[in-house]
Amino acid sequence: MNSVKPSTLRRVVLSTFLAGSASLIWLPAQAQNYPNKPIRLVVTFPTGGAPDTLARIFSEKAQLGQSVVVDNKPGAGGNIGADFVAKSPSDGYTIVMGTVGTHSINGSLYKKMPFDMTRDFTPVSLIANAPNLLVVNNDLPVKNVPELVQYMKANPNKLSFGSPGVGTSVHVSGELFKSMTGTQMTHAPYKGRQFAIPDLIGGSIQLMFDNMPSALPMAKEGKIRAIAVTTAKRSPAAPDIPTVAESLPGFEATTWFALFAPAGTPKPVIDRLHAEAVRIFKLPDVQERLQKLGLEPVLSSPEELARYQASEIVKWSKVVKESGASAD
Repeated sequence: MNSVKPSTLRRVVLSTFLAGSASLIWLPAQAQNYPNKPIRLVVTFPTGGAPDTLARIFSEKAQLGQSVVVDNKPGAGGNIGADFVAKSPSDGYTIVMGTVGTHSINGSLYKKMPFDMTRDFTPVSLIANAPNLLVVNNDLPVKNVPELVQYMKANPNKLSFGSPGVGTSVHVSGELFKSMTGTQMTHAPYKGRQFAIPDLIGGSIQLMFDNMPSALPMAKEGKIRAIAVTTAKRSPAAPDIPTVAESLPGFEATTWFALFAPAGTPKPVIDRLHAEAVRIFKLPDVQERLQKLGLEPVLSSPEELARYQASEIVKWSKVVKESGASAD
């Protein structure tokens, strides 16, 4: 093995030290000037859903001195868009509206993940959560959870439940329901809820555990029938709709949405994004808009989001394992 001359070693150490010092100087300077160009906010699902709505509110209300451009990159249960951000530069100019699926569930569902749900991201803030709403086609002869369970036991695998993709909270809510009731139904994944809803209304699929912001307006219009909400408590947006847990104790599935940046994004940049998210989603008109949609603003520190994400990964990996669900 060749030895390294002391003089050469000193030069390597010195150059490494100088490079590191330069980066330490450069990062705060860059962060102080942040942002000096438009910010791309990636949404991992098509337009029209809750993550898209939240991203567009952030884009409309942001006062960062630069525009925030929403970029929808759907596919693979949100993995395509999340992976794009995970592999983007750690400079705060590409961020993602993460979901419970992309940042808590998919790691258990997919045997080969293109990114690590925790190591490849820096948390910014929780933004909101929402119940999923169990809705059925109007022709399905059930009006509550007990009637649905009875029907499913009498007609195993007759029903299909739709979702906007494998690994979404909409998907795993259905898997949790199957597991806890001992029933069988077929999962029908779509590329987005806007493709699933026409089939639900038309009867090609019979039920969904859809995000409340998209499902509740259609239920109020009578296009589909709302059966129950998936949170532990009833939603203020629909207080007359019972929870699944009222008939199936212990059932709980909450959809959440949060901002993440690529791993290694400087803390001053994260702090700037966090402060802006808190400002925007505390605005009275924004809170009123979200509540009408069935979304509850839930803001957090980056550290609180990291802890919450870790607990959700544990919870949903157990659900996925017990249900036998897989994306592969």
